[in-house]
Amino acid sequence: MLEIYRKALSDLEHDGRLRALAPRLGHDFSSNDYLALAESTELAQAVQAALERGVPVGAGGSRLLRGNHQEHEMLEEEVARFFGAESALYFGGGFPANSALFATLPQAGDLILYDELIHASAHDGMRMSRAERQSVAHNDPQAFEDALKAHKGRGRVWLAVESLYSMDGDIAPLGDLMALADKYQAMLVIDEAHATGVLGPDGRGLTSAFEGAENVICLHTCGKALGGMGGLVCLAKPLKDYMINRARPFIFATAPSPLMAGVVRASLKLCQEQPQRRERLAALVDFTGQRLRKMGVAPSGSQIQPIIVGAPDAAVALAKKLQAKGYDIRAIRPPTVPEGTSRLRLAITLHVDEEVMGRMLDDLAQVWSP
Repeated sequence: MLEIYRKALSDLEHDGRLRALAPRLGHDFSSNDYLALAESTELAQAVQAALERGVPVGAGGSRLLRGNHQEHEMLEEEVARFFGAESALYFGGGFPANSALFATLPQAGDLILYDELIHASAHDGMRMSRAERQSVAHNDPQAFEDALKAHKGRGRVWLAVESLYSMDGDIAPLGDLMALADKYQAMLVIDEAHATGVLGPDGRGLTSAFEGAENVICLHTCGKALGGMGGLVCLAKPLKDYMINRARPFIFATAPSPLMAGVVRASLKLCQEQPQRRERLAALVDFTGQRLRKMGVAPSGSQIQPIIVGAPDAAVALAKKLQAKGYDIRAIRPPTVPEGTSRLRLAITLHVDEEVMGRMLDDLAQVWSP
């Protein structure tokens, strides 16, 4: 009865793609907790304070039933002010927020032009959408414009990108894309998941200059640099109201934890009050980049640094060697990344300092060369 699944797992293992859960061991080079907020004293104190003022752990139902809590609404109001958006909608995670966005807002007859390296959550949402979709070459504004010019339909065009790409650590040409959205009366959807909290004024991301525009929708996740959990969609008020009425992952899901909403509120406050975290991270990114250049590796310039190895089994073997030396570094393989680009994804976080980073890079240089 289960043979089809056993064979699929065997095939994955043969191809060097079999995944398995592994414990946290060694220095953190794999999490997205870039500012080291998830285990911070400040957020622990925020949890305690929320419990003391009576905030419940669970919501008890969907937000359209009794699950809507004052903490959710206060968070959404503060998020809109913080990011300069007209309104915001809180989901239990970035994945359901992003997939709900794409499944709900683009309409039949619309076209979604998406960067070929966009998050899996966007792909899942687009598969549920009534709109057509078309892949566009990575970080290529001309390719987007060519597709816009070629579009013959009457529906709206949606441009979908990430601001900071999760596997390559490179940054989208947002200014060019915003200009195209304005020129062709298109919507621009920007996934800020890996930039939120880290980049831009007060950690507001790379779209702070555009957010609030009627044709811009931004996703900010709470489970990465903000150290909490959830996803925030920042958008015009009519679009928020439409999602409340039509987005199935919002309507039928139990609401996010009100306690976690309180934690995210505290995280946003820390972004404003503790710029030294971003400054320390930027210094560590710069230090890493200088060391990588000496090794013959091009730095990404962000806190996400790929080490391209090539074959899946070679990436896994290299990761194991570094894990044995006390570094929690994971191999990333297809289909997460394109064929032939299996890699180590080095996440630079405040869980390590220059001493640990330098030692890890020395060890990497001993077991691998570009």
